[in-house]
Amino acid sequence: MLSGKELILATKPFAKEIRSKSWFYTLSTIFLIGLALTATILIPFFSVKIIFSLIAGLLMVRMFIIYHDHQHHSILTHSKLANFIMTVFGFYILSPTSIWKRSHDHHHNNNSKLFSASIGSYPIATKRKYEEMNGRQKFEYLAIRHPLTIALGYFSMFIFGMCIASFISNPRKHYDSLIALIIHITISVLLFIFVGWKIWFCLFFLPFVIAFAMGAYLFYAQHNFPGVTFSDNKEWAYEKAAMESSSYMEMNPVMAWLTGNIGYHHIHHLNSKIPFYRLPEVMAQIKELQSCKRTSLNIKEVIACLRLKIWDQDKNKMVGLRDIR
Repeated sequence: MLSGKELILATKPFAKEIRSKSWFYTLSTIFLIGLALTATILIPFFSVKIIFSLIAGLLMVRMFIIYHDHQHHSILTHSKLANFIMTVFGFYILSPTSIWKRSHDHHHNNNSKLFSASIGSYPIATKRKYEEMNGRQKFEYLAIRHPLTIALGYFSMFIFGMCIASFISNPRKHYDSLIALIIHITISVLLFIFVGWKIWFCLFFLPFVIAFAMGAYLFYAQHNFPGVTFSDNKEWAYEKAAMESSSYMEMNPVMAWLTGNIGYHHIHHLNSKIPFYRLPEVMAQIKELQSCKRTSLNIKEVIACLRLKIWDQDKNKMVGLRDIR
């Protein structure tokens, strides 16, 4: 049975992209997003516009995973054209490269550590720490993890977190966050004024709301699910964090495609250099990766994930507020 570093080494042969596939998946996804957004303009029926708007939002999730892989240097490395495309997409998706890479790299290197800064991840408080918080601190902590905050990820995680907060924290390093926000707001206002609220809503607003809500929940549930474990910093190990603190989210083929196989999150955390389109191949060939902690988009499991609030060190598991009370 492979474990520890041996398990990581076993994934290395898969950490090689197939260049033609990387380009095909990137360009075809951009084309499909463009097609769906164009349909929201040209099709006269509002109900049909809404359908294509939803499709565009889900396709944006897929493109975000492709962007995410490029930032991990797992696909399209050393390509000036790819760098240009991904830089533009980073501005479009309100996740400029400076803040996204910095926060996401921190997340990978500190995932499931109990006592580290919650940069690039949802904060985790132990039961003892939570009980020591004052009323305002408890409110702020629970507000960040609230289902409504996750559903409104467009405003909470991206407009505020990725753009406003990052620029305020370090204007020199994250000036591109301000640029992204200015461009985004300018386009939104111009569309609303010159093409009307219906096209603005379907072409611009709704796709972003859908994409960011889906992205925020996926990111939450991949590390906040029944059975997840967290460790003191001294006991933390990279491979342990991947296998015990990152989930495999089971999805149907359509959702797996739309989310760029990000459901194979335990494998991604084990080796972030594996391209998203090779993750199912890795799981199929390495048996040890099949014995993983699982969740899904089933409504019962979604509710179970959202109820988790606090790490109970005595019970060694995440619990809800009812358990604390």
